[in-house]
Amino acid sequence: MNSITKRWLRSSLLITFLLVAGAVSIYIYTLISGSYNGVQQAMLSRISSMGGQLKITTGQSAEQTSQSRGSLLRRMVEQFDEKDKFEFMLLDSEGQVIATSSGGTLRYEKAPEDFLMAMESPNSSGRSVYTSVTGERVMAISVMVPYPAEDVAALRMVTSLTMVDQMMVERVLLALGLGAVILLFSAWSGVFFIRSIVRPLDEVAKTANAIARGDLSARLPEGSDGDEIGRLCNTINQMAGELSKTERLQNEFISSVSHELRTPLTSIRGWVETIAHIRDPEDENYRKGLSIIGRETDRLYDMVEELLSFSRLQSGVKLECRPLDLVAELTDAALFMEARIRAEGLRLVYEEPELPLPIWADGGRLRQVFINVMDNAVKYSSPGGAITLDLLQDGENVYVLIKDEGRGIAPDDLENVKLKFFKGKGAVRGSGIGLAVVDEIMTALDGSVDISSELGKGTTVTLRLPIYRGSGEAPDWAVNAPKESPEKE
Repeated sequence: MNSITKRWLRSSLLITFLLVAGAVSIYIYTLISGSYNGVQQAMLSRISSMGGQLKITTGQSAEQTSQSRGSLLRRMVEQFDEKDKFEFMLLDSEGQVIATSSGGTLRYEKAPEDFLMAMESPNSSGRSVYTSVTGERVMAISVMVPYPAEDVAALRMVTSLTMVDQMMVERVLLALGLGAVILLFSAWSGVFFIRSIVRPLDEVAKTANAIARGDLSARLPEGSDGDEIGRLCNTINQMAGELSKTERLQNEFISSVSHELRTPLTSIRGWVETIAHIRDPEDENYRKGLSIIGRETDRLYDMVEELLSFSRLQSGVKLECRPLDLVAELTDAALFMEARIRAEGLRLVYEEPELPLPIWADGGRLRQVFINVMDNAVKYSSPGGAITLDLLQDGENVYVLIKDEGRGIAPDDLENVKLKFFKGKGAVRGSGIGLAVVDEIMTALDGSVDISSELGKGTTVTLRLPIYRGSGEAPDWAVNAPKESPEKE
């Protein structure tokens, strides 16, 4: 039995059992007390009517009045017409029977309990429930006579409780049966409901374990978004799809990086073997080989640096931020890239703004962002094209626009270009993680990266950063940035 079912048994079903047991107990108590009280009231009403007749019975003297009342009570006993239901008795001051509607003679060893209670009770009445000598449960009511009536001191009425007890037993059994039905129905419906939750959760656990073991093709049946189980199933399916997509991109990335690393290594190896057989340093092939080896080594170095940078970003972007002039940072990056842009037969279009634009950023990381984006622009541009840098602001944010006139990005690839390991259609050399690094850094700087492109016309990358308006203090979002004092600034 699983833990959910155990928790349900300990909590919900136990509470239901206690509520049902409490309700049945209250019903049984109310039934017993109400039934006995009803029998008591029936006998008291008959005795009360007799007391009313005594009140209006009088004589010429007190003695005659007492005799008349005593005679009246004896006639009532003799003429009592409910002998099948009750036995009516007249008791003397000792609690002994003077007359009874059954016509028999009775002698108690001691006064009845209800008679003694009536003598001590403020309302002059008493009740007792006991088992007769025949084994029958009976109820007796005694009421003291309020007026002198010769030797009659109390009126007593006795009735059998057999039918009342039988009726109560039937109703108690019915209540217990109804309570049992309620409990059984609660248990059945609860088990049905729990199983409707546990079974899908078992499927979820099995599928999650399969995914954890590497089976990214495992899927759960599509559920309804109207309940939590359905949303959980859909979320796990979506997670499996994303993991499968990430694994595919990662495999493509490894394959691409392996190819990218093999190409320069093959070139370096070939030229090293060629140079090894050339003894003259002035030989044209010797100089060409050294040049190619140097160029390919730089290419390998850049790729390794990019991979190391990406690896560090996966452990969390660590920034050393301070107030910077965005104009100066962008200008430095443009000067760094200008020689390469010209070497590729491209033009750099950039008009440096006269006024500074303050931002809070890490200069090294920001330079990495600019160079990565401009490097992509160079890769995907044809000779004769232009790479344009522009700066805009709206009062709250500053925007760096880096445009190229290259081949553009296919619409299907545009939404994925910032994903890790993604390389779109027509991708050129590279690891496919440059824009993922850019996106990570910009997000850490409370900025954003937007990319728009049109096939055959070029691509525009828009980098947004908030304008810094502080006085040497780090902004609220820069939780991992060291604070600078105004003096140091």
